[in-house]
Amino acid sequence: MSWLLGRRRNESNTAGGSPPDGGNPPSGAGGGGDGDDRSTNSPDFKKAMEAYRFDSSALERAAQAARELEQSRHSKEALELSKMQEMTKQQELIMKTKEFEAAIETAKVDQKRVDGEERRKTVQEETKQHQSRAQYQDQLARKRYEDQLLQQTRMNEENLRKQEESVQKQEAMRRATIEREMELRSQVDKNRLEAEMLAKAKADRENQDLYLERLRVKAAENRITVLESIRTAGTVIGTGVTTLLTDWDKTLTAVGGLSLLALGVYSARTATSMTGRFIEARLGKPSLVRDTSRFSVLETLKHPILTVKKLKKKPADALAGVVLQPKLEERLRDVAIATKNTKQNRGMFRNILMYGPPGTGKTMFAKKLALHSGLDYAILTGGDVSPLGRDAVTAVHKVFDWAETSRKGLLLFIDEADAFLRKRSSETISEDLRATLNAFLYRTGEQSNKFMLVLASNTPEQFDWAVNDRLDEMVEFTLPGLQERERLLRLYFEKFVLEPAASTSVKRLKVEPFDFGEFCSEMAQLTEGMSGREIAKLGVAWQGAAYASEDGVLTRQMAMDRVNSALLQHRQKVEWQSEQERRESKSITYSTKESSYSQVKPVVPAINPPAQPISPPLPAKRIYGTHKPENCETY
Repeated sequence: MSWLLGRRRNESNTAGGSPPDGGNPPSGAGGGGDGDDRSTNSPDFKKAMEAYRFDSSALERAAQAARELEQSRHSKEALELSKMQEMTKQQELIMKTKEFEAAIETAKVDQKRVDGEERRKTVQEETKQHQSRAQYQDQLARKRYEDQLLQQTRMNEENLRKQEESVQKQEAMRRATIEREMELRSQVDKNRLEAEMLAKAKADRENQDLYLERLRVKAAENRITVLESIRTAGTVIGTGVTTLLTDWDKTLTAVGGLSLLALGVYSARTATSMTGRFIEARLGKPSLVRDTSRFSVLETLKHPILTVKKLKKKPADALAGVVLQPKLEERLRDVAIATKNTKQNRGMFRNILMYGPPGTGKTMFAKKLALHSGLDYAILTGGDVSPLGRDAVTAVHKVFDWAETSRKGLLLFIDEADAFLRKRSSETISEDLRATLNAFLYRTGEQSNKFMLVLASNTPEQFDWAVNDRLDEMVEFTLPGLQERERLLRLYFEKFVLEPAASTSVKRLKVEPFDFGEFCSEMAQLTEGMSGREIAKLGVAWQGAAYASEDGVLTRQMAMDRVNSALLQHRQKVEWQSEQERRESKSITYSTKESSYSQVKPVVPAINPPAQPISPPLPAKRIYGTHKPENCETY
């Protein structure tokens, strides 16, 4: 151990550069022996030489400790411990070295980060400076451009002002030139006229005797000519009359010729008028007839395909496609059968009045009745008669004359007949309309086997009493009940929705799957008070809703929305009715009927379908102007 410590100490002293001569430091190369005494005695020099001094007591204590350690039995353990301490210290030094290196690397990274941040800030600042410079340059350019525009505008205004001044000067010069020219021309014309007038006056004074002589000669010639003309005409006429009176053959010939000429003129005019009326009655149709199934040459030439289709039609059921209440349907079927048998047996047709609310199927049944009976039909509108004025009487006679020429028989249907068949005691009826009513009463005074008269009206109480006397039967068309509404809804839902959806030609319309029967039943309860026409329009509204949708699919909710909209519109129409219209809309019922269509104010049900069927409100019953409400049932 002493060897180790002594060796390490010696190496340490040798490495430290201890001076060989008793610890005194060697003299420097530039240090002379005598000239440097003050520097060796200075405090700095002494402090520097403290590192070269050696304390022997510490070495002796170390040697003593080494000897004691060699004599101890734990010398090996102490040696191992010292080695381990040395190794631990070396590891600590290595750790410190690594930490120092890591700190250096961290410092480098931080330095790089700081450099990057500084560089980024520098770039941002440069960018800002560039942007500021660009904005400033742009502002300068804009200002320069605005200045140029302003300067250009000023120059243009100045040039325009100069041009306007130049044009004004030129216009003033031209106006002055024209005025001067006109003034000179006026002066020249004035002088010329004065000269001409003077010359003419001088010539007239000089030639006055010649003018007078010419006038006298001209007047004498005119007098001689007139006298000779009168003398010649008198001679000719006198000679002719004398000859005619003395020769009776010539007299009879002249009278006969004039008579034949007059007879020919009047005969041709009468024959032409009769031929025209015959052609109009046989080939054409009267102007009052709106629609007819009767064959005519003019209609055939206009619509040949429709005419062929009409000729191919066979008699069908009069109530096919018409949905009515059972008792009304039974009665109308009896009317159809009676009319058909009357036509086959050439009997006398009966006149019928069909009355009821609008849209209950009156016109439809009239057409089907004519087809079922084998008759032709003609449809007139009462509103077309009043505008004709004085010509209305002639038009009515033409219609009845045309109806009597039908070989198959004619069903003459007059819709809205109350428009011209009003009571003659009313003060509002005109004289022309009164004459038209009288003509109608004259032509319908007796039964006919040529035509059948069918009147339709919403207010039959306005008919004249004589018109009611010519009616053989009155049929009331009521609003459809619950079952009839359901049948109508099913019919029109199938016609306007299901059939187009199933057709291959219609690609747009589709129907969402839902229970159609249940839907129609619910809608039948909701549509109380609606007519057949309104229900038909509801079917058209469903079809339109499907066409208006994006995908062309009709859903249950869309159909329900259309029903709700129709109910609101129906309620609004009812509210628009005046009190007089509501009174007039009440029906004239016969004693055997059990229900009536009239509802003073129909109740529009709620949007959601009720759990139980809605009972209809009690209608009002009227017999010839007497109102008497009573309970009644739906057909």
